[in-house]
Amino acid sequence: MAVDGQQALTLEAGDFILLPKTPGFTMTGFEPVIPEIIDPHVAALTAEGEARHGAQEGPPSVRILGGYFVFDSEDSGLLVSLVPDQVHVRGVERLSILVKLLIEEAARRQSGRALVLTRLIEIPLVESLRLTQAPDAPAGLLRGLGDVRLAEAIRQMHADPARPWTMAELAKEAALSRSAFFDRFSRSVGVPPMEYLLAWRIGAGQRHAASAGNRHRRRRRARRLRFGEHLQHRLQPPCRPAAWPLRKGDGALAGRARDSAQIDV
Repeated sequence: MAVDGQQALTLEAGDFILLPKTPGFTMTGFEPVIPEIIDPHVAALTAEGEARHGAQEGPPSVRILGGYFVFDSEDSGLLVSLVPDQVHVRGVERLSILVKLLIEEAARRQSGRALVLTRLIEIPLVESLRLTQAPDAPAGLLRGLGDVRLAEAIRQMHADPARPWTMAELAKEAALSRSAFFDRFSRSVGVPPMEYLLAWRIGAGQRHAASAGNRHRRRRRARRLRFGEHLQHRLQPPCRPAAWPLRKGDGALAGRARDSAQIDV
């Protein structure tokens, strides 16, 4: 498997690949072939729920379970930019078990299937991102959080992004000198500390704006509902026309009552 901009990988059974930015990639066997473009949105074409590529006859040489994640956040781009471009996990039995459970649940078609699949899919994502906290992992936010010294400074930035942080203050939170903190942060996270802080502030502002917009829409909807209820109450007659007491000689009144009963306010 050769991902654009990354070193080619030789995959083995049970491997897990996470590509946060969904780049282009080429998958081949060990024989030289001419690459063929494949539509990533092609639907499963078989009764087993599989989309077959390459030779259409005979047993398949490899089976791959694919899927995607959607981050429901206004600043999802910031999160994606701070995780490695490629995460390759091998030899983790927990992930292999989860994949087997995913395949079984997808084939059952039972009630609650969507909920169970959603939860099962989230776990491999978390498990794979945990592995990027190792010291030899690619640079990114999770590797920075895996560093005990840097993690404290990062948490402080997240907790109070509006504070006018200085390099000296952040270095003090990490119990490092300014130069050591700058170098260590840049190597682990992939960007300098103040650049990271600026990006986090922009993301926090976007979240706040989105939250304020949602609250404003909810208030407007509540006002419309209250106005509608008030209007309905004002237009409703004090009692149903059929309950009006009628006396002899009140035919005109009865006729008006019948007419008014046909008006549905």
